[in-house]
Amino acid sequence: MIDLRSDTVTRPTPGMRQAMADALVGDDVYEEDPTVNELEAYCARLTGKEAALFVTSGTQGNQVAVLTHMRQGEEIIMDDRAHVFLYEGGATAALAGVQSRTLPSEKGQIAIDDIAAAVRMSDVHFPDTGLIWLENTHNKSGGSVLSPDYMAKVADLAKEHQIPVHMDGARLFNASVAAGIPVSEITKHTTTVQFCLSKGLGAPVGSILAGDRAFIERARKWRKRLGGGLRQAGVLAAPALLALKNGFDFIETDHDHAKQLARTVSELDGFYIENTVETNMVLVNTKETGKTSEDWVAEMKRQGVLAVPYGPYTIRLTTHRDLDQTAIKDAISGITKARHKLKG
Repeated sequence: MIDLRSDTVTRPTPGMRQAMADALVGDDVYEEDPTVNELEAYCARLTGKEAALFVTSGTQGNQVAVLTHMRQGEEIIMDDRAHVFLYEGGATAALAGVQSRTLPSEKGQIAIDDIAAAVRMSDVHFPDTGLIWLENTHNKSGGSVLSPDYMAKVADLAKEHQIPVHMDGARLFNASVAAGIPVSEITKHTTTVQFCLSKGLGAPVGSILAGDRAFIERARKWRKRLGGGLRQAGVLAAPALLALKNGFDFIETDHDHAKQLARTVSELDGFYIENTVETNMVLVNTKETGKTSEDWVAEMKRQGVLAVPYGPYTIRLTTHRDLDQTAIKDAISGITKARHKLKG
């Protein structure tokens, strides 16, 4: 079965499993786990921030960021298809008691003038704007990359109004590889950043939240309140360190595989590709076939390919480090067979 559902389905490599077995550990709640401490210090340097915090998931990292940055009753400016708005269970409202101000965007980029017009401060009738939210790569746009120029303009606007900027960088390394710039050149435009270790990097568990030292100290308490103190967490930090230190050449391969999938699938009758494939996601529109995404996902599964419905007539295919060229060819073969089965 070729699994194109997400880059979260990767399995630990033999080297990662060995690193887990050999990891030096301690009690991380006491900040005494040497492997976690090394991972956090490494990630702080990588992002150009003063400090970093290992958290259990991207959702936890995002919610800890909201809780640390904001006060109840404040408002976050974000795009209307942000992951934190669509896919995190309403946690910003449920946990932090804050409101989302959602604005339309193009590939995750809200017009700068629209952000400026949405800022609300010091009026008794309105919530104060407490945070501006960015997502890079942008999931719902099919893994699109925010341009550094755009992020710089958001940062300038935020600085003018003294509002922090948080970036959900779940697939930050995909953005870095696609843009051809270091991670720190992206994160320098944000106050804080969250990135996943268990997506493009292929580590089994966890995410990182990075920012200035005072922010991370406050965030550490929020992580504890949310049950995120993991004691001997070095066994989870070790494979992440291995992934980070071994380089990201495989991410460029993932992107090439996604483009290969897009080229081939677009040639099948009735399919077209909705997104410009910049990273590791392909959004396939099936409307002209007369079958829904659910129909296609079910038939593709019968042909040995797993995918996810991403809308009534949209399928998402996501490449990752566990898929080699043979797997991509097998996926193309399975999708082609599914097309023949459901044709007409």
